Amino acid sequence: MLAFPKSSLDGAENKPMTTRRDVYRDTGVDTAEADAGLSRIVQRVKGTWLQQGLGRVLLPIGYFANVIEIDGVGLALCTDGVGSKTIIADRMRKYDTIGIDCVAMNVNDMICVGARPLSLVDYIAIENADAAMLDAIAVGLCEGARIANISISGGETAQLKGIVKGFDLVGMAVGLVALDKLLCGKEVTEGDVVIGVRSSGIHSNGLSLARRAFFDNEKFGVDHKFGDLDTTLGEELLRPTDIYVREAMEILERVKGVKALINITSDGLLNLARVHADVGFEIDNLIEPQPIFSLIQRYADVPDSEMFEVFNMGVGFCYVVDPASADLTLSILKRHGRHAQRIGRAVADQEKSVRVPQRNLLGRHKTFSMKKRIVRKVG
Repeated sequence: MLAFPKSSLDGAENKPMTTRRDVYRDTGVDTAEADAGLSRIVQRVKGTWLQQGLGRVLLPIGYFANVIEIDGVGLALCTDGVGSKTIIADRMRKYDTIGIDCVAMNVNDMICVGARPLSLVDYIAIENADAAMLDAIAVGLCEGARIANISISGGETAQLKGIVKGFDLVGMAVGLVALDKLLCGKEVTEGDVVIGVRSSGIHSNGLSLARRAFFDNEKFGVDHKFGDLDTTLGEELLRPTDIYVREAMEILERVKGVKALINITSDGLLNLARVHADVGFEIDNLIEPQPIFSLIQRYADVPDSEMFEVFNMGVGFCYVVDPASADLTLSILKRHGRHAQRIGRAVADQEKSVRVPQRNLLGRHKTFSMKKRIVRKVG
């Protein structure tokens, strides 16, 4: 993950409120502590980098994927897992979609550097071997590979009783990108359009908070049916992550004004600030979030600020394009069956803030805060 630069907030109207409870941390997910540890790992592993020649690393750590140079071609690499979504699969005893999430979490990151994903290897850590369960996981992996147009070229299964409870599923993907087509958002400028693509729902982030909302103290079961949902609670939480590869490949090929591709995962719309340009973003035309998000917010009792930090809130992926390229990008997305719309724009801002005026949110340093409203008396 990217460590955002520290800075102070200027002006009383921009001063964040600091009284909100970090409910996500209370679920056992301490992102601040993880980031502190990660910064130390980053400093150590960068010492292994070659500065030139075969295997030269081309991007700083912290973008969605990295690229190494091999004989004048960029080899893209990334790794990710499905997190605690596996617990929902275990609760439902349903394992034939979780592999789609594993593929999605990797290939959706990889396309952000402009690379075409080629293949993935998986790692399954399991408490107890279960042939039917492993076969079902493979069904999802292969379906994800079909959607992403990649191969599954290998993997590893480890029985780790006493270490793993249930199972964990992780992937590592590789792809190719021409060196002159490598994307990292460095060309984004003020006025560029942000196009948001509707997510399929919760995807594979924030499941710890979702489980806290619905399952702590046995409030609900996975088979509970809310009137706001068109399926059971368990089925909604297990809904697979959308895979955005096919339309992204066409957009990268046909749209000349593409500046950045942004996977909206953990940290939500704050992922926009990962672009390498010194710009901020104003998101003033949100896609309506799916009902699952309002249900989580109600039963977890968390503010908008924390919801937008943890979840995609209905936006699964973003394209940042120059204004002249917005219509073509939208038409390609529509032809691929995506619900997409202009959701905002890039603004001049060296602090790299993400503002969501509809929710009165100001995002900096991986945190959203509620802006205090200034009431001016007249007369």
